[in-house]
Amino acid sequence: MTGEAWLYLLAVLINAVNLFLQVFFTIMYSDLECDYINPIDLCNRLNTYIVPEAAVHGFLTFLFLINGYWMALVLNLPLLAWNAKKIFENQHLLDATEIFRKLNVHKKVRHSPQAVHSDIIMALQVHCCAQESFIKLGFHLLMFFFYLYSMIVALIRDESH
Repeated sequence: MTGEAWLYLLAVLINAVNLFLQVFFTIMYSDLECDYINPIDLCNRLNTYIVPEAAVHGFLTFLFLINGYWMALVLNLPLLAWNAKKIFENQHLLDATEIFRKLNVHKKVRHSPQAVHSDIIMALQVHCCAQESFIKLGFHLLMFFFYLYSMIVALIRDESH
């Protein structure tokens, strides 16, 4: 196996880890929407994985850069830029107090005409986080198949020489 095949094999494995993390994030957001988990537990569980997920993706993008695989690099740059922006602006971690602030408003107006409005606000906040998770899930799924295809092409090219 050539270095290209090894790189894409590593990319498939790393991307599979990120793919499973995004599935985990999506399930956790769904549990929060269904009220199976409280916001503090959600934040404690997910915040431990946010920085490592971004770091592993950054490492993989760096490997594509130093090895000169420009197509893979260009495909990974938007997510890398998004993760870097969130980390540099210190907005990458989930904050349970923001969710609790929404929950307290929700509890106070439970029996008022504004209860429906409060439900919508709370659902939109959870939906926003879940939407980012769904977008990343789709990205990692597409990249998984791209890396798998690239690895197979590299193996066939290696076999023919």
